[in-house]
Amino acid sequence: MAHIFRQAAKSGISGLLGQTRCFNCSAATAASQVAMSRFDTDRCIDYDKLEHNLKAVKQRLNRPFTLSEKILYSHIDNPKNQEVKRGESYLNLRPDRVAMQDATAQMAMLQFISSGLPKVAVPSTIHCDHLIEAQVGGDKDLARAKDLNKEVYEFLASASAKYGVGFWKPGSGIIHQIVLENYGYPGVLLIGTDSHTPNGGGLGGLCIGVGGADAVDVMAGLPWELKCPKVIGVKLTGKLSGWTSPKDIILKVAGILTVKGGTGAIVEYFGPGVDSISCTGMGTICNMGAEIGATTSVFPYNHRMQDYLRATERSAIADLANNYKGLLSADPDCKYDELIEINLSELEPHVNGPFTPDLANPISKLGQIAKEKDWPLDIRVGLIGSCTNSSYEDMSRSASIARQAMNKGIKSKAAFTVTPGSEQIRATIERDGQAKVLRDIGGIVLANACGPCIGQWDRKDVKKGEKNTIVTSYNRNFTGRNDANPATHAFVASPELVTALAIAGDLGFNPETDSLTAADGSKFKFETPYGDELPANGFDPGEDTFQPPPSDGSALKVNVDEQSQRLQLLTPFSKWDGKDITDALILIKVLLPYRGHLDNISNNFMIGATNSENGEINKVKNLLTEEYGAVPATGRYYKAQNLPWVVVGDENYGEGSSREHAALEPRHLGGRAVIVKSFARIHETNLKKQGMLPLTFANPSDYDKIQPTDKISLLGLSSMAPGKPVTCEIKHSDGSKDTIQLNHTFNEGQITWFKAGSALNRMKEMNQ
Repeated sequence: MAHIFRQAAKSGISGLLGQTRCFNCSAATAASQVAMSRFDTDRCIDYDKLEHNLKAVKQRLNRPFTLSEKILYSHIDNPKNQEVKRGESYLNLRPDRVAMQDATAQMAMLQFISSGLPKVAVPSTIHCDHLIEAQVGGDKDLARAKDLNKEVYEFLASASAKYGVGFWKPGSGIIHQIVLENYGYPGVLLIGTDSHTPNGGGLGGLCIGVGGADAVDVMAGLPWELKCPKVIGVKLTGKLSGWTSPKDIILKVAGILTVKGGTGAIVEYFGPGVDSISCTGMGTICNMGAEIGATTSVFPYNHRMQDYLRATERSAIADLANNYKGLLSADPDCKYDELIEINLSELEPHVNGPFTPDLANPISKLGQIAKEKDWPLDIRVGLIGSCTNSSYEDMSRSASIARQAMNKGIKSKAAFTVTPGSEQIRATIERDGQAKVLRDIGGIVLANACGPCIGQWDRKDVKKGEKNTIVTSYNRNFTGRNDANPATHAFVASPELVTALAIAGDLGFNPETDSLTAADGSKFKFETPYGDELPANGFDPGEDTFQPPPSDGSALKVNVDEQSQRLQLLTPFSKWDGKDITDALILIKVLLPYRGHLDNISNNFMIGATNSENGEINKVKNLLTEEYGAVPATGRYYKAQNLPWVVVGDENYGEGSSREHAALEPRHLGGRAVIVKSFARIHETNLKKQGMLPLTFANPSDYDKIQPTDKISLLGLSSMAPGKPVTCEIKHSDGSKDTIQLNHTFNEGQITWFKAGSALNRMKEMNQ
């Protein structure tokens, strides 16, 4: 097969960018001209190339591979020479595509614009799903969101058009459902700027959640770095039946592995039980794998995925995948780092929570446990849908329960909401009647968006601090997650079980054994839920909400108001002046609504950090004015005086979310270096990308030599080289000095980032 490569700029990861793989269908052999999606007709799926790469790795490792390894290793940038050790080595990978949700896409696109590149190097999309707040119902909530977020949507739409990115408008649906319906396919390596990107594993691909900086790298043609994951195998035997659903599999796994048990690993499902799970059910399981800390989750390609591909008008992909089943499934006798076995025939429906998704409660024991724990039994709201559980099958099974209630003359005792995962799902369940049935029991159909699942819920029925219970088919139920009320006891379950519990209004209700009272006073039990996996009459696409990029967007302009408080075009950081950093002040010695406005984001810098000098949070001494103030304000003051400053920190500096912003903020405020005992790996790399110096104490005890009133000089920067320590001179307030050594992990390419002022600056230099 012929391949077309597009030359790109040099990379700071390996010293050069290498070749971005863009497989043009017109250059492929006629027998395998299958487009990646109906929106990317010029990009072909290249299983032959993946097999070629995998063979190069397998010849060196000489052992059977798991499915996870096959997909991952076949996307290695340099398969002949890349070190591959599970849990140890770092892989340079070439993802097939990028997906971004609208909240994280803002800063990602602002950074891409700053790179100076004319167009994204790989197929990329933006999905408007995070900024729509649930209030009264779909249409009105969507209209309100379009008005409130008009400038953000216009920016994302115009930036998408200019740089070759597909744009899914507000109301189109949730990113993960859109990806499953349109972009996922067996064997794909996709990165997305949302933690539940693994949903795509339901179609047999590796779909991994990343930060915006990683997305920018891939869109710019850089390899993407990932620590080689371990692989946890989950063998499924038996068969799903009755009230037990795909959701119960991941609820059970979460109870076994806990919220940290999957960290650094891919969860790979296999075994005869897999065939009893629908493709969208597999997506549900992979989606919620994020709650156990997994890098991603995946299922082997099978006939259920084939059926879904055909139902979503991708028969050509199914036909192609059928010819590469060896690539799309694990080798016999492959080894897993950990193995779990679940008999689906014995698996009981679960309701997990409250306050954590790994507190697994079998439905038969939930009522008793709730009474013992004093959890509120009165269910105030039932919420179904979301990216985790909003498939046609999910809605059909839920509607089958609602229809039984209506036939007995009763409605939901709890308030009830329905969130369609996409416009296609909404239109199809409206046509086929499920939406009407769910409304008839008292349900409100919300907009095709994330809504309450991510806290976009203007809840009015309880006061903050009021103890109450809600049940959802979502993925997360951490304290305050859905409604910002720390007293809300949130439980997660399958949508059909949530529907039954909402109708009963009682957390202790077990639909497998308990009865309800009909309108005529008679008793009845629910029959087991049922529903078609796929619509008999095909999917109704609904309203067209996709904006394809023009073939040439170079003449277009990006819409950003200079007076905006939400968006701000990035000004390139200044280049290194070639001199040592001398007499830098110590900003702090350390013991999120403005996603697209760096200057406003920076007001969040270190506001939660404890100052070692006084033990207080967000309160540091301005060494020039002698007054105490907030960390960001003090940093801004030093910047205005053209004075460099550094941060001194302890272990695992940078751990947590929004690491990309945490790296942009200090650079924007005038910071030059962060000196710590150790870094969270992703944050260390992000600091390098912004032109900062992330340095670690060669002797960790030297942390104690630095006082908040000292001045720091970093010497010998002109001869900085990989593996060579940086000399640090500490000037104390009494006039004495200490000299210590600081280590770094810069390679040659990353040193060019520092000298250029940032990785984006370097990228721009290479394209001029």
